[in-house]
Order: sequence, then C-alpha cells, then structure tokens
Amino acid sequence: MRIYDSHCHFETTDAGEIAAVLARAKAAGVEKILAIGGGSAQLNAAVVAALSVNAERGPENGGLPVVGGAVGFDRDQVGMAEREITETLNAQLSAFSIKAIGEIGLDYHYSPETRAEQMTLFAAQLEYAHRRDMPVVIHTREAAADTIALLKDIPSRGVVHCFTGSPDEVRAYLDLGFFISISGIVTFRAADNVRESALAVPDDRILIETDSPFLAPVPMRGNANEPAFISHTCEFLAKLRGMSPDDFAELTFTNAERIFG
Repeated sequence: MRIYDSHCHFETTDAGEIAAVLARAKAAGVEKILAIGGGSAQLNAAVVAALSVNAERGPENGGLPVVGGAVGFDRDQVGMAEREITETLNAQLSAFSIKAIGEIGLDYHYSPETRAEQMTLFAAQLEYAHRRDMPVVIHTREAAADTIALLKDIPSRGVVHCFTGSPDEVRAYLDLGFFISISGIVTFRAADNVRESALAVPDDRILIETDSPFLAPVPMRGNANEPAFISHTCEFLAKLRGMSPDDFAELTFTNAERIFG
C-alpha cells in the first residue's frame, strides 16, 4: 500500500520532531505528503518540512516520505495588499519546489464579518495561481456559493480540501474540473452527509487527507492527528466504496500525483 496525504499541517519547525512524525507515517504506508501553509507559522513549518526532511531521504521507497509544499494565505490574513501577497509567494516559490498555492479560500463559519476582505484575498491568490498555471488547495466552509462563483470567474484547477458539502456541491466543483479531498470526518458517527458526498465523487477525482493536527479519524479521535492516521480514513473509504484498501490507496495516490506532480 502507498498513500498520499494530500493535506497536512506541521506545527513545528524542529526537523527531529518532523522526522519522527514522518517515520510513523512511513510505517503506515504513507509515501508522499503535501505540507500546507495558511498563516505564516504554518507556511514556515511547511517550508522546513519540505527542505530539511527531503534532504535526508534515502533511496526510492526507503527513508522518509517525500514532502511537497503548498503556500498561501487563509482567512486570518485578510487585509494583505496584493503586492505583499505576490512578493511573499514569489519568495517562497524561489526557495524550494512548491506544488500548489494553498490553502486559500473562504470561511464564513468563523469569520463571516470579513466576507468582502476574504473574497479579495482569495481572488488575488486565484489570479496568482492562474498566471503561473499552478493548482490551488481550497478551504471553503459555509461559503460554497461565493467559492463557486469566484472559481467560475477566475480559471482555476486543484482540490477542494476537507470536503463537508452536499452531493450537489460535489457536482458543481467537478464541473469546474476540481478534485475532492475527504478527511477523517468521514469516519465520524454524525457525518452521514460527508459519506453521501464521498460516494458522489468518481474514482478519478477523489483524494484523501489528514488535515493534521486536526480531525483525527475513528479510532484515533481525541488524539492530535498525524499522517500515520490516514490509513484509518483510507480503509474506511475503501470499505464504503466497495474496494480493497490497497486499490483505493493507489487510485488516490495516482490522483494526487496528477494534480501535484
């Protein structure tokens, strides 16, 4: 089994701590991880993870999982000038190989009062990614209508992460060419809607993720999430879709590589 955790946050820049997390991930079958930015601390940790850990990898299929990076600014960074966004992203792009711009998007659950500012920040980063023909990693919560409208206005490609919307929303994002990533929420008892939506995603558009250190799947709830736990999400979704865990892991791995290279 080889698994691609398509969305992971590192909260430390200590290379030793990151390596320990990745060693456990490797033991669980994780071969590749996308380390996601958002705020400045998460962005810095993603850079450190991708640079320091990859430098220590052994031969192919040995050593630690490959770590790619995504850089972007989330709802908590509203108010940034477009010039500052561009300069900061350019600096990160020149520092190491970035696979995507993210996570970016809209969240009206926690910050409805900044709707206009969030849309401005989101649009600027969609434009940035479009100019560079890069995929985006999108966070959207209670903001599907605005998210879909902006994606129709600004040509984009990528993934909607930690999907918790409806099957109708799945189809809207699929029509725009996006992939859908499912997190450990799908294993939660009260997540019937997520399971219904996960079944609406075709085999060639589905990804899996941890969104660690958040949303640890059953049976690991109550713990800080980490990439090693994605095996539980993989097995749950495989059973839900009537597949073997190995086959489901492989198709989601292949899908992630189609997006992130």
